[in-house]
Amino acid sequence: MTHIARARVRVLRAPVRDGIAMSFSPLRHRAMVLVSLTDEDGRTGHGESWVNYPPWAATERTATLREGVLPLLAGRRVDDVPATHAVLCERLDPLGRQWGAPGPIRQAISAVDVALWDLKGQRAGAAIARVAAHRIREHIPVYASSLGPRSVAEQAADCRRAGHAAVKVKLGFGRETDTRNLLAARETLGADALLYADANQGWDLEEAVAMAPVLRDAGVGWIEEPVEGDELTDLEELHRRTGLVIATGENLYGRAKFAAYATSPAIAVLQPDVAKAGGITEALAVCDLAAKHDTAVMPHLYGGAAAFAATLQVAAAADAVTAVEYDVRDNPLRDPLLLSPPAPGEGRLGLPDLPGLGVRFDAAALERLTCHDETLEIP
Repeated sequence: MTHIARARVRVLRAPVRDGIAMSFSPLRHRAMVLVSLTDEDGRTGHGESWVNYPPWAATERTATLREGVLPLLAGRRVDDVPATHAVLCERLDPLGRQWGAPGPIRQAISAVDVALWDLKGQRAGAAIARVAAHRIREHIPVYASSLGPRSVAEQAADCRRAGHAAVKVKLGFGRETDTRNLLAARETLGADALLYADANQGWDLEEAVAMAPVLRDAGVGWIEEPVEGDELTDLEELHRRTGLVIATGENLYGRAKFAAYATSPAIAVLQPDVAKAGGITEALAVCDLAAKHDTAVMPHLYGGAAAFAATLQVAAAADAVTAVEYDVRDNPLRDPLLLSPPAPGEGRLGLPDLPGLGVRFDAAALERLTCHDETLEIP
């Protein structure tokens, strides 16, 4: 019965150079918190916590891990990942509710859960998809993500040249800008490409209703997080009034919350994020929920190398996953941190099958981009 011996928590950070922006804020730096768990036999597994926003999120996350999450690993077996996940959620979710911050708690748990699955896979000599469930596919469709708010025609042309058959445009920058960007993407991509859109909760209900004709005219397949607050009642009202196909889920926490959205006729696509919702354990549970209600899953993915690899393992194991988000913007914390990173071709991505996360990290690159590093012994 092998246990965790120590945990290493690193913050990696790098500036972005291509003007990434969401409806609520620009993204000036890529950042991730990388948790590395080493067992008594010397094996190490890696997991990532999403810390894109706010700019100080990494400081909060390292404190939550150090003070709240990692001490609960004392005496826990490496191979009993779902049981450990359940203990972490049971002990820490109430604190998140009282704090008014369930997201940061689950985002911290996510990193530990993924690292434990990575360790379990390495010990078994098999990829996570094979030890957590069953590997059911070798490739998965991807959609090119995060076009806009500037140079959309040029970005769409780059996606077309790269062979992408599906593209997502960021909205929420004003009706005129949003309309112009959607039409530019559609004109550049052609009528046969799949076009999605993401408002990042940038509209109130009436603004979303008013945008429905624009979305339809551009042939948008689904609109992600169209309404501020992402409340199910508002999304259902939007769907009732417009018939829009709605995707959401990156900011949902807990299976009960996901279950309500999965059962709603207004929600066509669920988008759990492996680095936010609670790790691979939670993502696979959400996929099971979605499958029971014939709801598609397209995991949200806008982080670094460990989240990328973990999401691909979920895609390799879950029937409900129909496509994966593929960030085409400047991301020095994804491919540059991996040896032979998976890359899409003709609109799909091969799913890695090495033990654990399926990929291997470039240790020198990790060290080069680390701006904070601490180690905690696990008694």
